[in-house]
Amino acid sequence: MKAKGFFLGLLALLGGFGGAEGLGDPMAGRLEREAEVLLRLFTEEVREEAFAPGFLAQVPAAQVAAIVAQLKANLGEPEGARPLEPGRYLLELERGYVPTRISLDREGRIAGLFFEPPVAKLGSLEEALEALRGLSGRVGLWVERDGRPILALEEDTPLAVASAFKLLVLAALREEVEAGRRAWDEVVRLEEAWKSLPSGLLQGWPEGSPLTLHTLAALMISLSDNTATDALIALLGRERLEALSPRNRPFLTTREAFGLAARGNRDLLAAFRDGDLEAKRQALEALRARGLPQVVDLPLDPGDWPAEADWRFTPRELCRWMGKVADLPLMGINPGVAAFGWDRVAYKGGSRPGVLSLVHGLSRGKSRYCVAFVWNGEEVDELKAFTLYGGLLDLLP
Repeated sequence: MKAKGFFLGLLALLGGFGGAEGLGDPMAGRLEREAEVLLRLFTEEVREEAFAPGFLAQVPAAQVAAIVAQLKANLGEPEGARPLEPGRYLLELERGYVPTRISLDREGRIAGLFFEPPVAKLGSLEEALEALRGLSGRVGLWVERDGRPILALEEDTPLAVASAFKLLVLAALREEVEAGRRAWDEVVRLEEAWKSLPSGLLQGWPEGSPLTLHTLAALMISLSDNTATDALIALLGRERLEALSPRNRPFLTTREAFGLAARGNRDLLAAFRDGDLEAKRQALEALRARGLPQVVDLPLDPGDWPAEADWRFTPRELCRWMGKVADLPLMGINPGVAAFGWDRVAYKGGSRPGVLSLVHGLSRGKSRYCVAFVWNGEEVDELKAFTLYGGLLDLLP
């Protein structure tokens, strides 16, 4: 499903980093200038002349202004910018902070800008829970430390989770590897039937490309590559995954989920929705014969996306599956919003219209945590969700 890395909703602005300053520039002077320019974005009108031509060729100044306004509306006025490392700053606002990367060209104009997920300043775990409880729609949360619950909200309610279902696919693959039936370095060749829609890379790769199972798994988790996911589902077998999650029968590929959601397949969606398990399987067979839909065929309004075109898990179940794979190194390629203060980070998220899911496996010292957050609704606000979720992670004892 659609899951653009760990930063799902807030635009990441990139115009190139590094090497723009003069080679003899003192580091202290560079840090001071970068911090000053960053703060100016939040205290003055955003103007085109503040950006290098190469940056404006990719992103208009008005788009930056809109993001700045959105961040200020959520977190208040700026209070300072503290350097974390060259080119990376902690932008501190009244009600939170935003880790931000910035680079300047030789004329002091912004050549690169990247807003990482914002984090709210929350007073307590109870305050975080109440803030999440106040979101519209259905919200599920499960937070555990060393297997014991810390916070819970509809933790046993099945909700649509979009790409977070890929945790189960990885867990099943790991079981196959540890049983000796598969190997991480086993090579398969990309099949046309596995190709799905973005997110990911493999949908554009040539048929027959050789790929290891580890590569497929790493792409499925770090980039939420849908084609990599469907390849693993095909290799594992639908029945294997259905045995692990009987609620999700038939266990959909991402290609099938997109097909059910596509506007031109409403007849097959109706057959799938109204039929028994065998009728559902027949509808999927007919769907495959119609081929892969186009991105433009998919609904953008959350109310138009059919509930059947998704996978349903409870927050507690998501932590169960995270617990089976969190120690795999590939789970840390994309750390999500957990950027500070953790010895190890494992992450998988997912999104599509009306659905957002965020799942972390975290360790600090001898303590092990899992946090699973799911939001279903007509007004899912990814920026707000990231802000509150990041604040919750900051409070974990």
